[in-house]
Amino acid sequence: MSYVLEAVIASDEVLRLASRGIPGSRVVPLGQGLSLMPMTDEVVAAVTDGSDGRALGFRRLPGGFDALLAQWSAAGPIAYVEAEYFGGDGEQRAAVWVDGALALGPLDEPTKKRFSRAVSPISLALRRLGARSSPGEDEFQAVGLGRHRSNEDWISSSTC
Repeated sequence: MSYVLEAVIASDEVLRLASRGIPGSRVVPLGQGLSLMPMTDEVVAAVTDGSDGRALGFRRLPGGFDALLAQWSAAGPIAYVEAEYFGGDGEQRAAVWVDGALALGPLDEPTKKRFSRAVSPISLALRRLGARSSPGEDEFQAVGLGRHRSNEDWISSSTC
């Protein structure tokens, strides 16, 4: 079974404010006051400036979107995350912007390399956003990122 996530994560307030006016954007609540905005084709088209967005090593980060994320981070920390898994192997990437600048990352873990979930790129990014985990779980689990397995599932679960 596969797991694919390409999303922006921030506090609910920051993300709702930032996503206003972005066609096709959906803000989906997570736990601990965080929310995510899945990167749909419509969102990608709305936020790209047409340049190559691969400079930070992400697969789906739209060209120029890093500058917009930096701008949005003036209101609070904001992360861009990607994860892709199949059969337990996969990869994660994450970066966090704070106060208008890249503050963490980009972090990545290569395909087929197993790593401690407590130090995975997404868990480290969530920790920077203020997420906390309990013994026996990581931040990824603590905020509920395992609830759905694709951006489409996150979107269909949203009500706003």
